[in-house]
Amino acid sequence: MGDLRDILDAAAHGVFPPSDGRTTVVPQPSPREAGVLSFTAHSVVFVDEDPDWVYGALRGVDSDPLSASMNPRFLAALMERTGRTAETIDTMLVGAPLPGEPLLPLREIEERDHPRIRYARRRRDGVRAWAAAGGILVMGRGIGGRLEVSVEVEEPGLRRGLGRRLVTAARHVATEPVWAQVAPGNARSVRAFQAAGYVPVGAEILLIPASGPAAP
Repeated sequence: MGDLRDILDAAAHGVFPPSDGRTTVVPQPSPREAGVLSFTAHSVVFVDEDPDWVYGALRGVDSDPLSASMNPRFLAALMERTGRTAETIDTMLVGAPLPGEPLLPLREIEERDHPRIRYARRRRDGVRAWAAAGGILVMGRGIGGRLEVSVEVEEPGLRRGLGRRLVTAARHVATEPVWAQVAPGNARSVRAFQAAGYVPVGAEILLIPASGPAAP
């Protein structure tokens, strides 16, 4: 199946791990990145821990094997074992790059103090940001080196589809698949990404050091 990068690259092109109810354990792609990905009937745990411990912890969860990797009891044990914490389980979405220039006028900015940019720099490398009237688009290299996008829209823009236009613009800026992680309860954001052509491919939880990753 390859390493985490191979798994993500394949999923971005519609090729997923086998739906066999199993869990694959692979090494962390970097000291910063650890967590769990859940695809249809197959999970991937990327962590620098003994795979036998991971499989034993999964067996100890009183849960359907298909959902054991996202069971709170397993995740709590994994966080205790690794000394990490987590924020939320997110939906994974991916969108293919689009030709041409973005239809939404963008201005690349160097600002470092915007909360959305600071958040991205703690979790991604090579972060770039663009401003549009009423919103901001941020992209950078996250899990396994994949290109990840996030946006922030001021309240007036929420009523006129600015979020959808920003995440569509990201697909024009990119030359490779663009990934997004959205909390399932954030229905407005989920709808914006889907309207922009992003496809849900699974779920993920990112485990971060309990002290929080330092910004570069």
